[in-house]
Amino acid sequence: MLYFSKSKYTAFKKCEKLCWLQKYKPEEREIDAEAQARFARGTEVGELARGLFGAYKDATVVKIDGSLDLNAMKTRTATLVATGAENICEAAFSYNGLYCAVDILHKQGDGYAIYEVKSSTSVHDYYVADLAYQKYVVENCGVNVVGAYLILLNGEYRRHGALDIHKLFAIEDISDRLGEEIDRMDAVLSRAETVMNGPEPLTEIGIKCAPSCDYWKYCTRGLPSPSVFDLYSFPGKWDCYAKGIVTFSDVLSHDVPLTFVQKMQIEHALADKPVYVNKEGIKAFLSTLTYPLYFLDFETMQMAVPEYEAAKPNEQIPFQYSLHRLTENGELGHTEFLAESGIDPRRKLAERLCEDFPQDVCTLAYNSKFECGVISRLAEVFPDLAPRLTNIKEGIVDLLPVFRNGYYYNRAMGGSFSMKSVLPAVYPDMDYRNLDTVQNGIDAMLVFPKIKDMPPEEAERTRAALLEYCERDTLAMVMLLRELIRVANK
Repeated sequence: MLYFSKSKYTAFKKCEKLCWLQKYKPEEREIDAEAQARFARGTEVGELARGLFGAYKDATVVKIDGSLDLNAMKTRTATLVATGAENICEAAFSYNGLYCAVDILHKQGDGYAIYEVKSSTSVHDYYVADLAYQKYVVENCGVNVVGAYLILLNGEYRRHGALDIHKLFAIEDISDRLGEEIDRMDAVLSRAETVMNGPEPLTEIGIKCAPSCDYWKYCTRGLPSPSVFDLYSFPGKWDCYAKGIVTFSDVLSHDVPLTFVQKMQIEHALADKPVYVNKEGIKAFLSTLTYPLYFLDFETMQMAVPEYEAAKPNEQIPFQYSLHRLTENGELGHTEFLAESGIDPRRKLAERLCEDFPQDVCTLAYNSKFECGVISRLAEVFPDLAPRLTNIKEGIVDLLPVFRNGYYYNRAMGGSFSMKSVLPAVYPDMDYRNLDTVQNGIDAMLVFPKIKDMPPEEAERTRAALLEYCERDTLAMVMLLRELIRVANK
């Protein structure tokens, strides 16, 4: 018999091999920190949405060991449905080995409507499969399903005063979109039973696959390194792979159209060339800078549910910045800001930012769109600071294009132009992996809100780790600029 949940069903619809691997080879799974953060945000949103229709009954039953007691949940759900409960959260059903827990089961007329809560602001195709599976199971358990809805975050909502969950959420009726999926359900489940009780599917990687998949490394373990999938911003990778053009040598021998940067990446890898320098391009960039020169980097946290005034769902809330200052004669200074965990950090951060920046200065950022976006949002929230903040934003120059456009390329970058790739390629001793606790922006985003609940000593260690990480980002820009000046003047 096939034993499936709604998450397994949607995984199977997405990729049969993915579903099989989740069951039989969980040790090969690599869940990145960003995916874990999304899951945590989804849990928070789901719990908040429970109050949308008023008082509710929770069907959740937990065992002594902390795991869910599914049989007890099904029994409790059946009792609540039989007694006509208006709202049942985590309503549990099982039919022929198929299990699902409905986020919200809402009494409507002579039946119940099912509501699935998502922390997204838009409808995705796999949400349809998710709700179709739930309707199939619930109806086969004898419940009259009179509607199927998605509860999404309202991207237009701005918090003013107390949180208004009726404005925070937007409800999408997708009942009419489930029919075709349900019509195919028996065939899909029959196929799933065959696949899940058989050997590992021999599914080739394809255009549906992405490095963000938990099993990307496992499924691509047989690929040569480097391959077409390592080429920077190369949309033709799947077409090449389908034709057997996989290695860099294959790409060159088949005369595949490439950008200048992609050609340079291949040539440096195959010829073992260390560094490419376009002096004129670098000098043109350097000519746009004025001193004293500032180097800015923010760290932010993403809150699915806006906790602060004027914030919106999933907004990036800045809580920290690092700022280096470099004079024309090489003198280097540094200042930094790290907010107190547990309170709205934006006002103090914005005020300190205005204090730390003189008027009309030139500032370097790496991928400046992010820093400019943060500053623009601060200016919207605090109009009294907007002139100073806007002046800071208008002076920002982006360092990323120097590398992304191929003015400076080191083969150790491997075709990636993120700071985490560029810095250790140029300065191996400055690899982010030698930092303690906080090694990337996701680490910072996850750990900062937790500081308020830490014992004092742990909180201090964590704050120190955050400060060290953020300082590394702005010091990295200083060091990269010095390298650009060095090679331009050789």
